[in-house]
This record gives sequence, structure tokens and C-alpha cells, in this order.
Amino acid sequence: MAFFDFSLEQLQTYKPSRVEPADFDAFWRDTLDAARAFALDAQFMPADFGLKTLDVFDVTFNGYNGQSIKGWLLLPRERAGKLPCLVEYLGYGGGRGYPYNWLIWASAGLAHFVMDTRGQGSVWLHGDTPDLAEGDNPQTPGFMTRGVLDPKTYYYRRVFTDAVRAVEAAASHPAVDARRIAITGTSQGGGITLAVAGLLPNAIQFALPDVPFLCHYRRATHIVDSEPYQEIVRYCRAHRDQIDRVFHTLAYFDGVNFATRAHAPALFSTALMDNICPPSTVFAAYNHYAGEKQIKVYEYNLHDGGGIHQVAEKLKFLQSR
Repeated sequence: MAFFDFSLEQLQTYKPSRVEPADFDAFWRDTLDAARAFALDAQFMPADFGLKTLDVFDVTFNGYNGQSIKGWLLLPRERAGKLPCLVEYLGYGGGRGYPYNWLIWASAGLAHFVMDTRGQGSVWLHGDTPDLAEGDNPQTPGFMTRGVLDPKTYYYRRVFTDAVRAVEAAASHPAVDARRIAITGTSQGGGITLAVAGLLPNAIQFALPDVPFLCHYRRATHIVDSEPYQEIVRYCRAHRDQIDRVFHTLAYFDGVNFATRAHAPALFSTALMDNICPPSTVFAAYNHYAGEKQIKVYEYNLHDGGGIHQVAEKLKFLQSR
């Protein structure tokens, strides 16, 4: 994949006009209020996976509409006092897997909370949480158009609500310092990170979205023919009379709109040859981000972004603060 998007100089100033529904804030306030009407009921069951230096907990908490969501909590076994916590959201198609997949952050001395993604976890890493879908419009295979004709029934309304409740679940554990919670994720997880940073601006200390998905949807569908954005393209090709309705719904879930409400210091990453989450869609969110921010740019990388190099950058970012 050669360079296909704007030049880095153009990207650094790319700040497109936002398309934001007038009731954006009311929609999300009502959504979260409805979720919080159900008890969080966060449960942390000790789980033995043979890890001598870490304590592992199999987590269950109530997310959207009181529905049960799974996760993991990993803690360093040797600890004194409450720990800062990193809540992590997952890439498209992946689930929580096993604790063996998540050894870095607890080994560095943080509490690490991994949220399973409802309905996913059957592509590259297994998951355990079903999606109890709402809405009955036809959809393309995948999750991008599930319930897309109405923001109230759209799939990511449930996911973003789960993600907010995951922060609240992490904060409820006695080993976690609720004043020191950071959030992170790659691709879809990066898009979820931006949503939570915007929905919980006073509860998040740091946000670390890597090559974030779910940003500046319309431009993404115009310039790349890769999955998962192609799910939207195929749907609009078949339902050509519903295009405006589709993008009206997506505006409630655009990372660009959440970015304007986020205040936690942030470390982004992007890759200039990324044909899954194009750099212009990442910079659209980054340039609208309201808080202190920096971005790591990987010139020759694809959707792998910085990979393990970016893990090192995030660790330095958190440890320095």
C-alpha cells in the first residue's frame, strides 16, 4: 500500500466541519441514565491460570440495559495500596481471549481491566458476551450496520454504554484508585476509547487511542475499499434510498464528535499507509480533540500502526505522569 491520503503537512491541519445532531448530548445522557438505572453488580471471581506474579479475576458486570458483560481484571500480585488502572477496549472481531493475552500492563505495575465486546470474539480472539440485538433492519454481515437506521437501536449504542460501565466497574474494585483511570484500545478499541473519553470527561485521567476506527465515517467510506467500512458501503449500495438516514445515525457515534468533549491528556497513534483507518480520519478526531494531546505517526506502517513500539510509547507516557 503506497501513500494514498493527504500529506503529513495537510493532515496536521485537517479539521473538517463536524456533523453533529442537535440532541447529541441529550441522546447520550438519556442512554447512560437508562443504563445506570440497573445495578452495576460488578463481580470479580478469582481465576487460576498458573500466573505466579499476577492475580487474575474473571469479571462480570451489567452494561447496556442491564445486560451481562464479561471481562478480565489483572493485578500485580505484589502491590501496596490502590493502583492506577488501564481499561482496554478491543479491535473489531476480537473478544477478551485468555489472560495470557494481556500480561504487559499488570507486569508494569498497573491494574488492567479488559472489556469483552458484545457479539464479537469469533474472528481473531474469542469472546464470551452475546449481543442481545435491538432493531430489525436488514444488515450486511458484521456489526457496522446492525440497527443502523435508528441511533436508538444501533449496535454501537450498546457497545459504548458497556464501555462506560466498564470504567465504573473497574473503579469499583478495592485495589483500583478510581481517580487514576486511563483508557486505551486499538482500531475499534481506539474508537471506543474516544467515545468514553467524551462521555466521561471528568472520570478519565488519560486516553490512549491507537489507529482509531469509528471516526469521520463518510470520508472513510469514500477513500478506502477495505473492511469494516465496506460494510457501510455495501449497505448503502443496496439501500440507496437510506443513505442520509444511515449517516444521520452514524453522527451520534463519530469519534470526531466525542473528541470535542474529551479533556483527558491523550496520546494518539496513526500510520500513513493505513488503509483500514485512514490517517485523515484519525487526524480529524485528533485535531478536534479538546484536551492536551500528542500523536505518534508511523510513516510506513499499515493498520498495525506502531505495534509493540507503540506499547513502549504508551508505557513511557503513563509512567512519566
